[in-house]
Amino acid sequence: MSGQPRSWGLDVTKGPNARLADLFGLAGWSKGELARLVNRRAAARGHAQLATDTSRVRRWIELGEIPRDPVPDVLAFLFTERLGRVVTIEDLGLRRREETGKRRAVDGLPWNSRRTAAVLTEFTGMDLMLNRRGMVGAGAALAAGSALSDALHGWLRAAPATDPDIVDPTDLDRYEATPVGSDEIEALERSVEIFRRWDASRGGGLQRKAVVGQLNEVGGMLAYRHPDHLQRRLWGVAANLSVLAGWMSHDVGLEPTAQKYFVIAAHAARESGNAPRASEALSRAARQMVHLKRPDDALDLMRLASSGAGERALPRTRAMFRTIEAWAQASKGEGQAMRRSLGEAEDLFVSDRGDGPPPSWMQMFDEADLHGMQALAHRTLAEHDPGAAATAEHHAKLALRLRGGGRERSTLLDHISLASACFLGDDPDQADRHARLALATMNSTSSHRTWDRLREMYRLSAVYGGQPRIDDLRSEIEAALPTAPRPARDPAGV
Repeated sequence: MSGQPRSWGLDVTKGPNARLADLFGLAGWSKGELARLVNRRAAARGHAQLATDTSRVRRWIELGEIPRDPVPDVLAFLFTERLGRVVTIEDLGLRRREETGKRRAVDGLPWNSRRTAAVLTEFTGMDLMLNRRGMVGAGAALAAGSALSDALHGWLRAAPATDPDIVDPTDLDRYEATPVGSDEIEALERSVEIFRRWDASRGGGLQRKAVVGQLNEVGGMLAYRHPDHLQRRLWGVAANLSVLAGWMSHDVGLEPTAQKYFVIAAHAARESGNAPRASEALSRAARQMVHLKRPDDALDLMRLASSGAGERALPRTRAMFRTIEAWAQASKGEGQAMRRSLGEAEDLFVSDRGDGPPPSWMQMFDEADLHGMQALAHRTLAEHDPGAAATAEHHAKLALRLRGGGRERSTLLDHISLASACFLGDDPDQADRHARLALATMNSTSSHRTWDRLREMYRLSAVYGGQPRIDDLRSEIEAALPTAPRPARDPAGV
């Protein structure tokens, strides 16, 4: 066998690989071109004996044959580079049966610890590659909330399976990593706090790459089996960084990428033994869905999050969950359900006796945030029921009064909520004042969500066209919007 091209054995699925076929069509290669690119990239990685040809590419697409390593990784790299968005092995339909398990509702969810670490490292590596090449992209289409909920039903409350051999380090495209001790993990935990404060102040755009890079490093560290107490802390760091990467991606309009990070975060949190943290990660995905006008998907995710956290979640965490549900209900015009959810949120919030500090990932949800979410829910409902506008104004003013330093993005969103509520409540003078306060600070953040909310406020101001001050305001917004960071258009149409 020496001197002969290495035989890269195949795992065979049933029927054509529709995922690979669709992405192959988007990429615009011929089968021969793709074969040559695979051989060239594999050789650069030290696999010079790989001999892919046109017929083999045809079998991958038409017969569902799955090539052995390193070909799936090479293909994910090539498609990511070609399409300018993260393309994973799952997106290509190239995960072997033994790696996916029985359930494949969404990318083979749920994952075991080995698969979670591999997905984390693979996805962050692809994301970083796009950043290095100056590309702005997104992953595959957003999964429906019901699909995620079905795939993960019952999983959050079950104990993670023991998986002593986490990941073979040679499988991962990462920086050289070594086992870490408590001092290194403590430093990583401090870095999470720094990133979290920066995000709250300036938005996700400027530090997203740094967070993804740090998360990629942590994925490499998870390749090694540490003592249980250190391994759980490391998984906790991975969960916190994944939530941040997801929130920052959402903040800059990379919606499918954001959802992927939230799912990774939920898996990492569960591996750390922290079910409430896993549920909070899924609640972020629900907030994302409401923002994208998909409230039913949000409610599906919140049912999963609430069920998974159960009574282990602190009252403040459950209060936050109720506010997200209320916002989704308001989006559907369900005023009675929204008010009931907000009433439960208030009761839960005040029942939190504060016997100890909240977990780090809940410290941002304080009384100001409670009022900010109440304002947002009532402002959203006011598009269906104008009578809710006055209550939205009340809560937005309270939120602004209570906001502390370092929360500039939240303050900006409060001003936009207040201005929108004033337009809906027939108070254009006060709306104009708060809209101008928002405009004055818009460029100090790198948050696309603030611009999305400003566009909604601009739409509401149209009814007052003809009033000189409002006409001037609308002209200022029109002049500002083209210079604002714009979300990348998702190739899947999201």
